[in-house]
Amino acid sequence: MRPNSLHAADLAHMVHQQTDLGAHGEDGAVLIKRGDGCRVFDTEGREYIEAMAGLWCASLGFSEKRLAEAAYRQLLELPYYHTFFQKGHEPSVRLAEKLAAIAPPGKEGGGLNHVLFQCSGSEANDAAIKLIWYYNNVIGRPAKKKLIGRMRGYHGNTVATASLSGQPHMQADFDLPLGDRFLQVSNPNYYRFGQDGETEEAFSARMAAELEALIEREGGETIAAFFAEPVQGGGGAITPPRGYFEAIQPILKRHDILFVADEVICGFGRTGNLWGCETYGIQPDMLTAAKQLTAAYQPLSALLISDPIHAALLEGSRRNGSFGHGFTYGGHPVACAVALETLAIYEERDLLGHVRAVAPAFLDGLGALRGHPLVGDVRGVGLIAGVELVADKASKAPFPAAAKVGLLVQDKCQEAGLIVRAIGDRIAFTPPLIITAAEIGEMCRRFQAGLDAAWAALQARQALAAE
Repeated sequence: MRPNSLHAADLAHMVHQQTDLGAHGEDGAVLIKRGDGCRVFDTEGREYIEAMAGLWCASLGFSEKRLAEAAYRQLLELPYYHTFFQKGHEPSVRLAEKLAAIAPPGKEGGGLNHVLFQCSGSEANDAAIKLIWYYNNVIGRPAKKKLIGRMRGYHGNTVATASLSGQPHMQADFDLPLGDRFLQVSNPNYYRFGQDGETEEAFSARMAAELEALIEREGGETIAAFFAEPVQGGGGAITPPRGYFEAIQPILKRHDILFVADEVICGFGRTGNLWGCETYGIQPDMLTAAKQLTAAYQPLSALLISDPIHAALLEGSRRNGSFGHGFTYGGHPVACAVALETLAIYEERDLLGHVRAVAPAFLDGLGALRGHPLVGDVRGVGLIAGVELVADKASKAPFPAAAKVGLLVQDKCQEAGLIVRAIGDRIAFTPPLIITAAEIGEMCRRFQAGLDAAWAALQARQALAAE
């Protein structure tokens, strides 16, 4: 337990999200005081390389003064205004215009020309769900309401998005409306679920066949949309197997099912392209973005929609007297000003070029640890990667869940000055996009130190159990 007054106040009053609250009550939190580039420092002066960019999002690190200055300028001019009731302001208009200009091609090359703003990725995906149901009602398909997600997929923490997500720990005891409008297909983790002798392409074909079987079983006339992250972030940074999205998209088109690309984590350079959709050839009907949109310096998300969906919003508004959807802080002028400055920095500094330049050092550095006794697999793209821990490398046998080996590795990495994210027994990496090759080398050295310390702790456990 950390004894100072700030930690005591934290324990007394703060409920930490996505946290083992029992363990937190025993150990207390690491409270971060300041940041500098890719590093953060806690209240006790310890330094860490932040290999998760916070929560996948601090793309420009933790000390970009241009973003602070952009926020300050906007606070002086117009600190708040809304976009309800035919009102608005320049930062939100300019940002919507910019996003429409840089959006990936939608289905059949159409544009994602219309933008709704929210504060978080959860809200963006929740808004997508509402609009999908609204759209189908307006165009005369009221039965088309079911949504398909994927096991280990993550789309947010609202009632609807947590129901859509394939994250059992987020659903336990919350009485979410599972099994009604929310369906799941398998997690496309080829390393974990590929069969003996099965190629990645064959695995992808099997995943596609499973999706089509689900659609036929439920009835294509009842399925509204399929949600997918280009890379499954909350599942442990799981890259899609070869041929996966090429196999999935024709099935959705054949059954007239919308494709929502969740780019909350992948968007704005994480995969080495501006969008994960570009990396994997995805042509969506809707796209959600957040996190790196403002480099996490302000809370903001965006939902981009196609022309046909926007046409339905216009028709529904005529029918109902208004478009009855919105968020008080959606399109906040300060957040939009920061987003515009963030996008300008990406372009001026050629951040995509930088990501492509350092990605080999990142992927090769982590890949070099495949020989470690704890490591079964390493996969990634751009500056996102997942390392899967296994009890037996030959059989790929996982550790018992009760052993909490992923958390052990996470804790040992933290002791070595590295912040990573354990998602089950997968260790996720998404460092700030500004990370240098030298910093990647230090990140990998600290990760190896964490792995070595965890391996020694497990061997000590086994020796103790054998006595």
